[in-house]
Amino acid sequence: MTGSKRLAALLLVLAAAAAGPARAGDAARGKQLYQLCNQCHGERGEGNQLALAPAIAGLPEWYVLNQLKGFRAGYRGQHFDDIPGMRMRPMARTLRSDADVEAVATFVASLPAVKPETTLQGGDAARGQALYAPCIACHGVDGAGNQALGSPPIHQENDWYLLTQLQHFKAGVRGTRPGDTNGALMRPMSMTLADEQAMKDVIAYIVTLSKAPQQAGN
Repeated sequence: MTGSKRLAALLLVLAAAAAGPARAGDAARGKQLYQLCNQCHGERGEGNQLALAPAIAGLPEWYVLNQLKGFRAGYRGQHFDDIPGMRMRPMARTLRSDADVEAVATFVASLPAVKPETTLQGGDAARGQALYAPCIACHGVDGAGNQALGSPPIHQENDWYLLTQLQHFKAGVRGTRPGDTNGALMRPMSMTLADEQAMKDVIAYIVTLSKAPQQAGN
């Protein structure tokens, strides 16, 4: 190995060593900042339907980061029909710097995903499988999402939250603000679902895709 190659290898090792503690520091800072979030989302990020707060544990860091930025910028959480969004926006704005936002996103992503309980009734998973076909292009066959397309995983999300968001996209409550590029892509997809029954059907199928572990005690 030449001297230049040895130097390059050494620099890579040093960079990796430096990155490890930095990430750990971000997670530690994020855990501290998350104390305000657990009032609604829970200590494990398991969500709370009574607080209209979805499960967020284990969501990809890039997605949590993007959504927090959206709330802070105002293209999420400004519509008067989006009650939980309007509640979430000022919470996101308590994060005073980009470093704080990144730290919280890192911590949330580090939480083990928790399989939410099924709450919706009346959905037909077999019919929902056919309705899900257009969703595959972005969210994947297994509902695991696609970072390149900005599409989050949906197989580990609360069914009631999925229904609310589909309703919001279809009604224009979400996905119509300037800056919400991914929301703008999602809105026409939601409009392919004719009614609430179709939404329940596709959600019933999405629930079958979940690979997250059961909650402790279940």
